[in-house]
This record gives sequence, C-alpha cells and structure tokens, in this order.
Amino acid sequence: MHALLVVNPKATATSERERDILCRALGSDLKLDVVQTNHRGHAIELGRQAAESGLDLVVVLGGDGTINEIVNGLLGPGLEPAPDTPALAVVPGGSTNVFSRALGIANDPVVATSELLDSLRAGRSRRIGLGRVDERWFTFTAGLGIDADAVRRVERARQKGRAPTPSRYARATLRSFYAMDRRNPALTLERPGADPVPGLFLGIVANTAPWTYFRSRPIVLTPDVTFDSGLDLVAMRRMRLPGTLWAASGMLTERGIRGRCTEVFTDLAQFRLTSEVALPLEVDGDYLGEAVGAVFRSVPGALRVVA
Repeated sequence: MHALLVVNPKATATSERERDILCRALGSDLKLDVVQTNHRGHAIELGRQAAESGLDLVVVLGGDGTINEIVNGLLGPGLEPAPDTPALAVVPGGSTNVFSRALGIANDPVVATSELLDSLRAGRSRRIGLGRVDERWFTFTAGLGIDADAVRRVERARQKGRAPTPSRYARATLRSFYAMDRRNPALTLERPGADPVPGLFLGIVANTAPWTYFRSRPIVLTPDVTFDSGLDLVAMRRMRLPGTLWAASGMLTERGIRGRCTEVFTDLAQFRLTSEVALPLEVDGDYLGEAVGAVFRSVPGALRVVA
C-alpha cells in the first residue's frame, strides 16, 4: 500500500524523537512518503496532490487543524467526492484531537500507531459523513459567532507563542461573551420547507459527539449526532449570563446543552445562517474570517477512514 504521511512538526503532543519512531513503525508496513507541513494551507496542497497521484492512503500525524486541511485537499470543492479518493488515517498529535477521539482512536500517538497498523493488516475501514460550510469541509464542528471569536482569540495568542490550553479557550470564550452585542440578535436560520427562524445570537454546528474536550472531559453539545446522521445546530435566543451558564453547564453531562434560551435543531441535511452584521466563522477549531452568512450541508459517506 502506497501512503503519504503528513507530519505537522509543530504538533503539541509529540516530540521529534517520537515522530521519528512513529515514521519507522509505519514504514515497516507501508510504502511511505513523509512530508512535513511548513505553513498554513500546506496540508490542503498535500491532500490535493495525494488525490491526484492516486495514493491509497494519507496518514496525518497532527491535530484537528491539519486533519481539516488534508480532508479539504483530498475531497476538493465538489459535493460528490471521487470514489477513488485516498483513505484517511490519523495519529493524534494535537492538544485536543477531537476528530480522532470521536473515531475511537487512542489519544496516545504510540498506541494509536499500533492500532492503525492492526487495522491496516486486518483491512478495516469505514465511510463517514462530513459537513460543509460553503466550500469548506469540516469533520466535527463549525460555528458562526462566539465560538469562532474565541478561536480567533486563541489563534492570536498562539502567534505570540502561547499554548492553546483548555484554560486559554475558556478565558477566550468568556472574553468573547462580554465583547459581543448581547442585545441585538443578528442571525436568522433558513431551512428548506420551513419558516425562517430569526432572532438568534450564534450558531454552533456539530457533526459528531462529543463536540470537544476540556482536558480529558468530553463536552457534549448535542448527544445523538454521529458521523452517520445529519448535522445538529445549536442557537441562542438570549445571551444573559445566568441563562447562558445554565445552558452551557448541560454540556458537561451526556444530555448536552439545555435551557429555555437555547434552540436545538437536529439531523439537518442543509440549512443557511444569515447575519445582519459580519460574524467570525470557524471550522474544526480554525478561524476562517468573518461572514454575513453561510450555507451548511451534511454529506453522507464523504470520506473513508482507517480506524
């Protein structure tokens, strides 16, 4: 099997020595080419080249951002992925690793490599559904509003050499909450065959559960969304601190977000969020910029993964 191993050398969970050991282990079973990413967007280019070259497999040693870029390179801009698209495998190397954990992959990169080799030898793989926001694929989440603004704040901190710790994300979310306009909801939800739902403050989209992790603790946005279902959307009608904290506290349980100020829409195939003002947009924990609207789609069976 001819495979490409894409390594993010800035991955926070592995050292250079560990990465060398993992490369040798994978190289024992695969005809392996190894490339390190060196700039944002590089993994998209590598994924595109892998798809055009007809490789069998792309293995990512990195975090959710690198995985998202590889997926976008592999699948390209079309809604119908090519049937001969290379499969994807993941060895977690980031700080949170939401996608790999949702697939049931061990969070230790050495253990995950051993599991991957077992799956390859047994021929185990499966197809999973992904999400799209406009022309961008996402694996586990996308958001318009406060969560994206928190991601932007953390990315700015990372550019200054600060680690993207769970505590930093929590502080960034709190700052985003106080900085946002909590009196004038800007978002409207539009769904095929349904009346528009105006008066919303944010839109957070989930493609699987858990939505993320706080250290080792799973954070559940909605409990029943899976890679085999449509997308779930959570929106807020009010953003007062007591109600917001109560709603968010449910995410520490298996039941997910709660509260009368919360709107939850499940198993959606397609919807659109429009905004009266430009709001931050993120996918899989990467900030994409600001937008005044976006179309979200669920694409079943979009990607074959080895796990």
